[in-house]
Amino acid sequence: MTLGRPAPDANKTLFFRRWLRNPLQMGSIIPSSPALCQRIAAAVERGPDEYVLELGAGTGVISAALLAAGVPAEKLIVVEIVPEMAEFLRRSLPGVNVICGDAFDLRNALSAQMQGRIGTAICGIPLVLLPLERQAAFRDAVESVAPGRGFLLYTYCATSPLPYRRLGLTARRMAFTVANFPPASVWRYRPAQVPQTTASHHA
Repeated sequence: MTLGRPAPDANKTLFFRRWLRNPLQMGSIIPSSPALCQRIAAAVERGPDEYVLELGAGTGVISAALLAAGVPAEKLIVVEIVPEMAEFLRRSLPGVNVICGDAFDLRNALSAQMQGRIGTAICGIPLVLLPLERQAAFRDAVESVAPGRGFLLYTYCATSPLPYRRLGLTARRMAFTVANFPPASVWRYRPAQVPQTTASHHA
């Protein structure tokens, strides 16, 4: 699929400006590398009628990797809280469901027909920088629209960035790459009471 994205330098400039505006909403000053994007896409689980939900998409490099990995544009939902970034994503990701909304209030951000049909939620928000109550609020927001599915979180921490037991979650590191600055991991978190066998198959 060919996307009408601006040049990489334009992506980096917009990304950096976005980071300067609110560093706590973005974990890095540069977009994720192709290697990290591919590892995130490889960890996605999605049934034929399910959506992939990306929270904190930045300039859309992971979104593009998801599309390249076979997620249909109409089955990708991107939630971005900053209007300028949301408009950029609408222009650069034609056909994708780009929603200008709050990742901590997904019940109001997502339409009713999307809720309960999320195969994988992907978090690009640096949750490690937030207090436990905000981490719990994010967990609850995802659970409200994707019950039992949990979420993928990419991070630059060497160990789990979340105190998952305190949050009632299980944790598994799905991937690691040094081909990113800084080196990054992909973690999968699920509600602790949900058996792993309930996960849907890969896209």
